[in-house]
Parts: sequence; C-alpha cells; structure tokens
Amino acid sequence: MERIKSIEEWRELLEKSKEQPFLLFKFSTTCLSSLSAMKEVRALETELPKYIVIVQEDRLVSNAIGKDLGVKHESPQLLILKGKKGIWQATHYSIKKSLLIEAINTYV
Repeated sequence: MERIKSIEEWRELLEKSKEQPFLLFKFSTTCLSSLSAMKEVRALETELPKYIVIVQEDRLVSNAIGKDLGVKHESPQLLILKGKKGIWQATHYSIKKSLLIEAINTYV
C-alpha cells in the first residue's frame, strides 16, 4: 500500500481514477477495528492499486477526501474509487477480504 501524505497527491489520484480504479484505506492508529481491517486489506490480492491515509498524521488529507467525495468520515474506512467517485465503501468490521473481492467483481 502506498501512503497518501498530501492533498496534492490525493487530488492527482482522484483525477487518475478516471482511467484506473483504486482502493483507498483510511486507517486509525488508535483503533482496534483499524488493525483488523488492515489485516483484511493486506490479505486482499488484487490488481487494483491500494492507497492508505493515516488519519491522525494526515488529517487534512482525510478531510479533503470526505469533502471531495461527499462521504462521511469513518475510520477504518475502505473505498473503491472509479471515475472520480467513491463507488463503494465499507467501515469498521465490515472490511472483510471476502466482501472486498465481491465488491471489486461487482463494481470495477
């Protein structure tokens, strides 16, 4: 997973989502459900690029994501982005490898 550390990086990725869908994982360093979700995301084998935002360290990026996508902030939160939109999301203990595979097959 590649970390997004700036709003500029985020906006470049958002623009690129018109050609290449990707997974975006918002992670909290202080949340047990984030650790569980991290294991699930890491276990997922996919050709889609995976990006991570560490909420406590990159709060401005996390806020920009919520504003740009019109999505309520949650952490952990996993989104599939395509065409500059969040087309699917899961939060907390709903972030499971099996559900992610199903969502990718359905929406991408």
